[in-house]
Amino acid sequence: MTIAGRVDRKSETWSSRFGFVMAAVGSSIGLGNLWRFTYTTGENGGGAFVLAYLLCLALIAFPLLAAEYAVGRRSGHSAVESVQALARASGKSELWGGVAWLGMLSAFFILTFYCVVSAWFMAYIPYAVSGVFALDGGSIEASAARFEDVTGRANLPLLLVYLAIFIGAAVVVVGRGVKRGIERASTILMPVFILVLLILLGFGIAEGAFGEALAFLTRVRVEDFSFSMLLDALAQSFFATGVGAAVMITYGAYLKTDADLPRSSAIVALADTAVALVAAFVVFSLVFAVGSEPNSGFSLLFVNLPIGLAQMPFGAVIGGAFFLLALFAALASSISLLEVAVSWLDERTGVTRWGASMGVGFAVFVIGAGYVYSREYIGFVDFVASSLLMPVGGFLMAIFAGWVIEKKMMQAEFGMPFFRVWSVLVRWVIPVAIGVILVLGIREKLDAAGAAMVVDTMLSDG
Repeated sequence: MTIAGRVDRKSETWSSRFGFVMAAVGSSIGLGNLWRFTYTTGENGGGAFVLAYLLCLALIAFPLLAAEYAVGRRSGHSAVESVQALARASGKSELWGGVAWLGMLSAFFILTFYCVVSAWFMAYIPYAVSGVFALDGGSIEASAARFEDVTGRANLPLLLVYLAIFIGAAVVVVGRGVKRGIERASTILMPVFILVLLILLGFGIAEGAFGEALAFLTRVRVEDFSFSMLLDALAQSFFATGVGAAVMITYGAYLKTDADLPRSSAIVALADTAVALVAAFVVFSLVFAVGSEPNSGFSLLFVNLPIGLAQMPFGAVIGGAFFLLALFAALASSISLLEVAVSWLDERTGVTRWGASMGVGFAVFVIGAGYVYSREYIGFVDFVASSLLMPVGGFLMAIFAGWVIEKKMMQAEFGMPFFRVWSVLVRWVIPVAIGVILVLGIREKLDAAGAAMVVDTMLSDG
């Protein structure tokens, strides 16, 4: 309800800290850890990227995660209105609401391709359970051809059905509200997710190349470090935690006033890190077990991993469990991404929660259908959202939380011991770090892209 340009504080809250943690962890884990973290780690050489990711998570993403929770809870509104409300209360311009608008845009873009990748996982479940992967005979070429067949235009009608089912499931959960929808779904999905992941880890240790995976993920080589790699690590830390996408501002608005924000933020960040590393051990144990390469890009889980699954004992069962696991994780994250826009529409336009959910879901389906038809755009949208918009959003949130909001507001949310350290990081360290990594990382990527184009031109001329 809107009164004189202001919005009443949200009446719904998480029913318990466990419910909030499960919802927040579900939002953070998702495909960001199972799919994106594993293939990005493989592309960047393993251990050096893992180290860079952990540093970005601890020194940049974690303080910003706490800041977004604080902004959301302090105001109790949707992301945009929360930022605007605190700007007003601090005597600053409401134009700072653009920080949340940028985050909302990032969340929407991520959701559009997230759902498509989730449709791929749905399409792969029948193949995994039926043992069809074994027919590829351990051949990368055959497995790549199967990926092209399953995700290509020839399979377009079925993929659109999967896409509609997945988006429909997210719409139903978000439409039911915070307690009856998001929290209830998360408290079911996340414990099942963690249980299956631990089972898969045991399988990877017993039957996979766990030692080789361990060496790959802990081997740090100086030559692997670059600003391009640091940008990937920064983007992954934001993608995994939801920082810079207005997700955690939205979830923070449903927090009760007695919730311990530093502790809740730490639990979410630690859970995210643990799941990312366990997922990496599972995937690379299976990939290395069949002598496959880890640097095959976003198709790693669809081309290289099935070869390892097909050659393992009970490969069909394990394969089906893995892709089902990925689907659970994707649904939990998609719910949070969808909630960002739905929360604002429900609050500001008078549209019902069900109407907002269906409207946003339909828009996501239309754009996602375009990605199904032209898969090559997914990598571009991922780069724009994860490596550009979210870091810029994180930079602006650091400025807003550290310099624009009155100190006493954030002190009241955190308490003095945590606030002292947090304030130094958010005011001085994080803006400089993001700025340097963003500018130099993008320059390196552009230089590499230009060099690749020259090589391709020379080869085609030859």
